[in-house]
Amino acid sequence: MRGIVHVQAGQCGNQIGSKFWEVISDEHGVDPQGYYKGENPLQQERIDVYYNEASSGKYVPRAVLVDLEPGTMDAVRASPYGQLFRPDNFVFGQSGAGNNWAKGHYTEGAELVDAVLDVIRKEAENCDCLQGFQLTHSLGGGTGSGMGTLLLSKIREEFPDRIMNTFSVVPSPKVSEVVLEPYNATLSVHQLVENTDMSFCIDNEALYNICFRTLRLSSPSYGDLNHLISMTMSGVTTCLRFPGQLNADLRKLAVNMVPFPRLHFFMPGFAPLTARNSFNYRPQTVQELMNQMFNPGNMMTAADPRRGRYLTVATMFRGHMSMREVDDQILAVQNKNSRYAPTVYTSLSQSQRWRPLVGAAGPYFVEWIPHNLKVAVCDVPPRGLKMSATFIGNSTAIQEIFKRISEQFTAMFRRRAFLHWYTGEGMDEMEFTEAASNMSDLISEYQQYQEASVDDEEVEFEEEEEEIDNSQYLRDAKTELN
Repeated sequence: MRGIVHVQAGQCGNQIGSKFWEVISDEHGVDPQGYYKGENPLQQERIDVYYNEASSGKYVPRAVLVDLEPGTMDAVRASPYGQLFRPDNFVFGQSGAGNNWAKGHYTEGAELVDAVLDVIRKEAENCDCLQGFQLTHSLGGGTGSGMGTLLLSKIREEFPDRIMNTFSVVPSPKVSEVVLEPYNATLSVHQLVENTDMSFCIDNEALYNICFRTLRLSSPSYGDLNHLISMTMSGVTTCLRFPGQLNADLRKLAVNMVPFPRLHFFMPGFAPLTARNSFNYRPQTVQELMNQMFNPGNMMTAADPRRGRYLTVATMFRGHMSMREVDDQILAVQNKNSRYAPTVYTSLSQSQRWRPLVGAAGPYFVEWIPHNLKVAVCDVPPRGLKMSATFIGNSTAIQEIFKRISEQFTAMFRRRAFLHWYTGEGMDEMEFTEAASNMSDLISEYQQYQEASVDDEEVEFEEEEEEIDNSQYLRDAKTELN
């Protein structure tokens, strides 16, 4: 089976990552000590996607834990699943990055990066067939953003043909933990655009909203937020870890989801999300999952998909369901929300009439990618649920996040505020300017494809045909001359 090497960097990355290992250990029947205690043989069939088996029969996560200060590592070791990880795979410094991207990327992080790469290399060599890497980190702090992006570029150099996948916690509009977030995030996005195949953008504000509004938790902790993220992470890789009717892996996902190489920032979602006391009052059906997945309140990124258009969407269903039912619902969503929406749907009964994603009908999917919904179905549901679905949307609305970071960046950079902390570590002002212009290019690319229509494409295509005809005419003239 094709293995994945998991890397977690910084405090945020390590907390999300640890929660992820708790969730998938539970799914595979592995106890906190690493021994298999499950009953279902399917749990062990493809367990080596994420785990190596030690000689004692213990399953060891293929995870590398990185931080520039020892505190986070101590917290992971003290957690219930702390004994699961291999002690050699904890790589940490002593001084910390102090929320400074330059320290993580150029000074402190650069000193530690070789030690991390050695561990990553060993883990990669232990795979029968390495599929790719996944990194969990945040873009606002110092280690996750600075050292995380340094690791990405180094891994990319060494394994250029493997899939690089990140779960990035991006700064959100109302929840800000760090003053320097705009600088750190802009410098990180500059790297992510070049060095990753897929980036799942998650932010705390959207997660808080889900906890308050949907799950009805009065005071959500970071543990609750991390659990939401880990459910999505587990959903993305389900088809690799369990057998199913319709498979998807990281490469299939990347190929189907990324229409242009720079536009690989996704908005994830998960369903069903229901308050504990009302869980038994809602149906668990494919239609209900579809309704919830496309609901803007379910997105884990604080950008409203109604303000943009979906370039592509991937849906991963888990549980026992008929493919026919899934196909009908997918067709209904596309019909209802495309520009050419028919008035009557043959695939659904009258009682099941589909509501559009939002109140007014409009083209929420770009029409120049005709079937832009990818589907994967896995037979094994998550613990405690009959069926579930993971949503991944490549929407042009995600430019809202980059716009907001860009505005905050400009406000600070215009006055050169806090810049001495970065230049003191050997950075140059030009790097800031470059990163800012790269981000504004990204925003304008999203905007360009949001406004593109089929008619524009036809005009361009006709122009290309004319050019081809002209070149043919020139070739004929040349042969006559000869």
